[in-house]
Amino acid sequence: MPLLILLRHGESLWNRENRFTGWVDIDLSPRGEEEARRAGELLRAFRVDIIFTSALRRAWRTAEIVREILGKELPIERTPALNERHYGQLQGLNKDEVRLRYGEEQFRRWRRSYDVAPPGGESLEDTQRRVLPYYRQCILPELRRGNNVLIVAHGNSLRALLMELEKISPEQIPQVEIPTGVPYVYELEEGSLEPLRRQIVQPEIEEAKL
Repeated sequence: MPLLILLRHGESLWNRENRFTGWVDIDLSPRGEEEARRAGELLRAFRVDIIFTSALRRAWRTAEIVREILGKELPIERTPALNERHYGQLQGLNKDEVRLRYGEEQFRRWRRSYDVAPPGGESLEDTQRRVLPYYRQCILPELRRGNNVLIVAHGNSLRALLMELEKISPEQIPQVEIPTGVPYVYELEEGSLEPLRRQIVQPEIEEAKL
């Protein structure tokens, strides 16, 4: 049965500074580089055949670090379809300052809701509209060929994909948080490619049923 592995990039410099990043091309922090190396070590337990990543530095650098740890010349496909959600006018702003200026309710709507976009930016629904077609057209064919696929992307582009994989509703998705540098491994049913089991791979953390 093929495996689909989802990995949010390691901590970025703006993650560390608690700023909205979106499409700003920020690099990994030293901690983020270490998270990428740790993820690579954890993924040595699995066969990986191909890596898909976004066009943003923090994601593709994580992918390259993981590939180096795995010690294989794996193909890496970069695409803006897997980019983080665009945060529009919030990009670069400190999240705590935005919360204080606009209030907790508006802050949460901009940051976590499904269909509300920040000024000049994307909603999660908008992000899903570009993530899912790419997943169906480019990634599913690799899984159908029996290849194990690693996707290295971002909190919101991966949340958009999780909604499809785990049948998460727009009402439930605001509560879903994906940590940096932690692999989510899905065992897929042959033929349908529906998820059978999910494993969150961390030291001393194992199986979690769908």
